[in-house]
Amino acid sequence: MNNYETVFILTPVLSEDQMKEAVDKFAGLLESNGSEIVNREEWGLRKLAYPIAKKSTGYYVFLEFKADPSVINTLEVNFRRDEKVLRFLTFRQDKFAHQYAEKRRSLKSNNTVKEDK
Repeated sequence: MNNYETVFILTPVLSEDQMKEAVDKFAGLLESNGSEIVNREEWGLRKLAYPIAKKSTGYYVFLEFKADPSVINTLEVNFRRDEKVLRFLTFRQDKFAHQYAEKRRSLKSNNTVKEDK
């Protein structure tokens, strides 16, 4: 199993429930194909660098997961078929990107613990 990251942008005209449903759909798709989701971050509504389909903002979602390479094709086909998805990018992490991601997650969890106190 390889380590992957994917970022996808959902259309901003969706309600909050529809966005959560779309994110859960893709996370469920990964899990149903034997993948393990390591990290899930919803970055929220952000301004796009350039308009896509006459939209200037999009809802960003980041997923980090472990999967077999065959799962990526299934995931990307589902991204292409879903009209809620404006753009997506999936790539395999090399060992340096994987180490950086682990460090980033640990720093994030430490900051969350400090804020709770």
